Amino acid sequence: MFKATRPRAARVAVLASAFALASVPAWALTTSYHATSTMTPADMWAKVGDFCGIGNWLPPVQKCTLSADGKQRTLSLKGGGEVVEALVSRNDKKRTYTYRILSSPLPVEDYRSTIHVVAKGSGSEVIWSGTYKAKGASDADAEKTIAGIYKAGVDTLVGK
Repeated sequence: MFKATRPRAARVAVLASAFALASVPAWALTTSYHATSTMTPADMWAKVGDFCGIGNWLPPVQKCTLSADGKQRTLSLKGGGEVVEALVSRNDKKRTYTYRILSSPLPVEDYRSTIHVVAKGSGSEVIWSGTYKAKGASDADAEKTIAGIYKAGVDTLVGK
């Protein structure tokens, strides 16, 4: 009986592993950037948590326009172009929100991103991460674009 259950257990483990791998989209690229600040989490969230406040701290953004319901923002970019984003979820208590891009000149699609502020020592840490797939560009070029945006924004927030 031991010999009979052992191969079955191994088959179950292999099938479970295959299922787990199959449930993660193979095309999804992930980018994340974080940095610390001496600002308290509450003060940092006051800057980050304003959904249209991104126009004040993300260098490529010239202007942010918020929809009447506060769930969609249109970012007018310096040099032209617009990015339209929709708020997916928000938790002020946990200092986090998630949004997705509806339309954009960026070389990505199926983009979903989360920005989060956490306590770090006597200050805070800003974490910006996203998943997406490349569109009209190589994976490396799409990753480079998103990584540059995240770095520029977070570094501006923390004063780098």
